[in-house]
Amino acid sequence: MEWIHGLFHFFQQLGFIGITLGLMVEVIPSEIVLSYAGYLVYSGNLTFFSAMLAGILGGTVAQLFVYWIGLYGGRPFVQKFGKWILITPDHVQKSEKWFNQYGPTVVFFARFIPVVRHAISIPAGISKMPFSTFFLYTFAAMIPWTLLFVLLGINLGENWSEIEQHASTYIKPLIIFATVSLLVYFILKRRKR
Repeated sequence: MEWIHGLFHFFQQLGFIGITLGLMVEVIPSEIVLSYAGYLVYSGNLTFFSAMLAGILGGTVAQLFVYWIGLYGGRPFVQKFGKWILITPDHVQKSEKWFNQYGPTVVFFARFIPVVRHAISIPAGISKMPFSTFFLYTFAAMIPWTLLFVLLGINLGENWSEIEQHASTYIKPLIIFATVSLLVYFILKRRKR
C-alpha cells in the first residue's frame, strides 16, 4: 500500500522519533515497525542503541495510554470506543480473564501472546494495578520483543518487509514459552495458597 510506504519514509526521516511515534500510535503492527527499525540500522540510518531505545520507549508508552483508558474510562469507555484503538469487546473479555487468573505477571507474559497482548493493559487499568508495577512489567517485556524484531530486521536487510513470513518461526516458540510460563506461575501460586 502506498500510504504505508509513505509512512515508513516519514519514520525514516524522523529516525529515532519516527520509530517511537510509529509504535505509540500503532497504526501498523509493532513487529513491522520494529523490523523496519532493524532495516534502518542495517542501512546505517539509525544506530542499534537508538532502534532499541525507540522500540522499548514507543512500545511502553503505547501501552500506558491503553492502561489509562482502562483506569479512567473503565469498561463502558472501552466498549464504546475500543474499536478506534483496534480492541474489541472479545479482546477485553479474554484479557480480563487472563489478568484475573494470573495477576500482574500476565502483563509481562501477555506481551508475547496475540490478541491478549494489546488488550491486557485495559484490565490492568480497570483493576487499578499500581502504575509503577504496570510500567515495570511492560518495560521489561518490551526489551526482548524489541530485540527480536530489530535483529530480524537487521538480518533481513533489504527484505525487511518480508518479516511476517520469517517471524512465525520465532513467534510460535515465544507464545509457547509465555503460555507455559503463565501456567507454571499459576500452578505454583495455587500450591502456595
